[in-house]
Amino acid sequence: MPEAAESVFVSYVGADRAWAEWVAWHLREAGHRVELDVWDWRTGDNFVERMDHALGRATAVVALFSSSYFDRARWTREEWTSAVARRRRLVPLTIEPLDGGEVPDILAAVIRKDLHGLDEQAAITALREAVAGPTGPLTAPPFPGTTGAAAPSVDAGGVRPRLPGGAGLPEVWNVPRRNPHFIGREATMTRVREALLAGRQAVVQALHGLGGIGKTQLVLEYAHRFASQYDTVWWIDAEQADQIPVHYTELAARLGIAAPGAGTGHTTRTLIEHLRTRERWLIVLDNADEPGAFETLLPTGPGHVLITSRNPGWKDLVPSHGLDVFPRGDSVAYLTTRIPDIATQQADSLADGLGDLPLALAQAAGVITTGMTPDRYRRLLNDKTTRLMANGAPPGYPAHLAATVDIATARLSNAHPQATELLRLAAFLGPDPIPTAWLETTVGRLATLTVDPDDFMWPQSALQHLSRSGLARVDHETFQVHRLTQAIVRDHTGEADATAAEDDVTTLLTAIAPSDAVDPVGWPTWAALTSHLTADLHTAAQHPPLHETLIRAARYLCVSGQSRAARDLTAALHPLWINALGEDHPDTLGIAQYLGHATTDLGTDAAARHIIEDTLERRRRVLGPDHPDTLNSANDLAITLDNLGEYEQARRLHEDTIKHRRRILGPDHPGTLTSANNLATALFGLGEYEQARGMHEDTLERRRRVLGPDHPETLTSANNLATALFGLGEYEQARG
Repeated sequence: MPEAAESVFVSYVGADRAWAEWVAWHLREAGHRVELDVWDWRTGDNFVERMDHALGRATAVVALFSSSYFDRARWTREEWTSAVARRRRLVPLTIEPLDGGEVPDILAAVIRKDLHGLDEQAAITALREAVAGPTGPLTAPPFPGTTGAAAPSVDAGGVRPRLPGGAGLPEVWNVPRRNPHFIGREATMTRVREALLAGRQAVVQALHGLGGIGKTQLVLEYAHRFASQYDTVWWIDAEQADQIPVHYTELAARLGIAAPGAGTGHTTRTLIEHLRTRERWLIVLDNADEPGAFETLLPTGPGHVLITSRNPGWKDLVPSHGLDVFPRGDSVAYLTTRIPDIATQQADSLADGLGDLPLALAQAAGVITTGMTPDRYRRLLNDKTTRLMANGAPPGYPAHLAATVDIATARLSNAHPQATELLRLAAFLGPDPIPTAWLETTVGRLATLTVDPDDFMWPQSALQHLSRSGLARVDHETFQVHRLTQAIVRDHTGEADATAAEDDVTTLLTAIAPSDAVDPVGWPTWAALTSHLTADLHTAAQHPPLHETLIRAARYLCVSGQSRAARDLTAALHPLWINALGEDHPDTLGIAQYLGHATTDLGTDAAARHIIEDTLERRRRVLGPDHPDTLNSANDLAITLDNLGEYEQARRLHEDTIKHRRRILGPDHPGTLTSANNLATALFGLGEYEQARGMHEDTLERRRRVLGPDHPETLTSANNLATALFGLGEYEQARG
């Protein structure tokens, strides 16, 4: 290693990775120690820690200045500011022309070296001089009297990166125009690039995901970003597999290897054989949805193949990457970049309504920038989803989302009607994952699903077709339909079919709901169920069989500590049921009880008191003073009075409630034991420690026997007894 060797950290943005690889490779070849994140950091490493350590070790930080480098949302800001703060030598290299205002004032006086616009040899010289100081020529100057020969081609397999952008686009190139609004996906881009560089033989990578997820946009960005690393880049619309030989024949003609008069089959074989002996080529098969049709059509050799598909079946044939919706941060970044003056909170709300789907975000940005406010678009999205999603296809996308869904559902309906039935049912559930076990449990009870009782592969066969069509994301336990796809399918469902689907959803959710909302054994089911119960409360309010399930869901949210969710659910349902059922209906009073519960749990006892007193008065009048529901409300009011400091009144109400519960329900009923626990707690608050201790001991023994030692209410009694013992000074016994 030369004496002047530096320890170099390369600072860059993801869009400039090709430049970073080229710079790092040539600096290492020159003898410098170079740290590049995508070469030297492992999956799972803490990015911030690795960056901090790398900057601590570096004697020089090479910063690749581009228009994206100074974006405030980039980590590059932390990198160059840390380099300045640590007094590390900053080596700025500009890789594209910059406006004067893009570079921060603190860096304006730092001498920069331009790499853009140079040929590769000049760029290598400029790079090495920037890091190590001026050097002599790297190659022998050509004899002045003759024209020098062309430089030899670089190594096969992408071992030595080419100068990015140095030679423009490859000579053989038919890629569509770059999307100027592409954003995000850097982690996926990195995984794809690393996988393609992992071997010297043909490397095939497939990206699969829902329609509108941005598969084509990611591959399009890859092709443009790394164009300089290829001699040939050929883009093929692969939706019709039988047309691939025609596209291969076009490529063969561009490469000059197509024999005159030869058929497409012969020319395809000639092309595949030719690519086996060539290097630096990229074939893109866009929208290749039938993996089985490509067995003999995938090129081999030291080049790259990228496939986009809705069909996850590619993962059985080639390495694949499943593409999901945008992370919320990318959605917000996209909207704030595309829409002038949109507030971050507005962008977040809009992204939430659009389910972070890239195509939907692009459509929304297109509409809003032509004269609609973000808030109005968000409001219209609630009940005009399909019309909004039918409003123009953004540049780079073949169709708007509504058309994309319509085409896919039409194909599915013609070929796989069972899958279409399942899609329609899912459209009337919530947008969260749906456990496939729910379908297996309720098979035969759902009128909208045509299922052969002897078909042991249902629903897996229907889900497989849904997945292949790109209309649902399926894993081994759940399936999920995007919220916008659901809305479009619902809008295109006739009134009779919609009513039947809503009835089946009611049947499904009531059948799945655990009978006990307090027992933690059922909480995982409640956690999955609640989001579907609450997806459309207006519809749920019109289906009385769901009312009891919704009331139990509210109780589950209360007892599991999800007080805000419980308050939101009950506060939404209560006025709906008042209008539909009346203020004194048992279901209205049931949801009012848990509205009071949740309000108390959130610490607003004064507001809770009004709700609980009103519910208690109505229940006494409608149900009678001894009804279990009336006693539930009396118990709730006693707790609220205790919280408000009205201890004697709370005590009297607790004593009256437990007396009624013992007589009506029995001494060991869970409700009676709840009152016993609450009365004992109130006694402890009044300083009657011995009496409180006795009641807590009795309640704990009964709960252990009735509910079991691990039930939450049993553990509550154990904790309360320990508190009472501590208050009596029996510290060791309380500790044990």
